[in-house]
Amino acid sequence: MSKSIGSTGLRWLWLAVVVLIVDLASKFWVVKNFRLGESVDWLPFFNFYYARNYGAAFSSFMGQRWALAAVAITITTVLMVMMYRTAATAKWSNIAFTLIIGGALGNLFDRLYHGFVVDFFDFFIGDWHYPTFNVADCAICIGAVMVVLEGFIFSKKEKKPT
Repeated sequence: MSKSIGSTGLRWLWLAVVVLIVDLASKFWVVKNFRLGESVDWLPFFNFYYARNYGAAFSSFMGQRWALAAVAITITTVLMVMMYRTAATAKWSNIAFTLIIGGALGNLFDRLYHGFVVDFFDFFIGDWHYPTFNVADCAICIGAVMVVLEGFIFSKKEKKPT
């Protein structure tokens, strides 16, 4: 028996589209308005800094463009299958999955189009700088934290003895 898309978690994919649009628009703005390596002070602990990441998180897996693209496609596919199997009413799970999907697709687009990921958020304290990142990275991290929290918090609520 087939399910209606509206009754599954796939109903939440609009959020992945929003994340993707915000991510790509912010990266487009950076590429058009900054020179590579240019930094603009914003706050005493935050700059906009145009950087290129040829790897993944913290510049790991440098030069593995196609492998990272395959990972993004695989993760997106697996999460969409999970969303299809999840009820639309499971908001927390579906929001977490769509944040990860939107971020993965944003960085995938960069890898396929540019050959690198555009990063520009630069947080720092004194001379120490956290690795530069972007909107897609934020969405992926927030979604991943939500998945972990769900495993620790919501699963315990379900397992309470009656």
